[in-house]
Amino acid sequence: MKLVVIESPFAGATPELAERNLSYAREAMRDSILRGEAPFASHLLYTQVLDDKIPEERALGIQAGFEWGEMAELVAVYTDLGVSRGMTAGIERAQKIGCSVEHRTLQGWVRP
Repeated sequence: MKLVVIESPFAGATPELAERNLSYAREAMRDSILRGEAPFASHLLYTQVLDDKIPEERALGIQAGFEWGEMAELVAVYTDLGVSRGMTAGIERAQKIGCSVEHRTLQGWVRP
């Protein structure tokens, strides 16, 4: 299985948008697995143990995700809900280390 970093929006301006983004990220993970990949979404995992609203903890989570991404063969960017600043940082990091970047969409999801 190909190791894949998932990039999708995380934060939302409202609790409803944040929940929508979590649902979308889960669907992106599912899509990746069904493609025969081994995906990793640091924004789904690390935010369960770190507080994304505390800048130091957010930075630690981002750095941990980048470290894991050093082993990835691909960064899959799921774009139906737009591209956030965090996603842009992930894309730029992938390009900097020579990792392939692929933009993807999911059926049934449209940008509000």
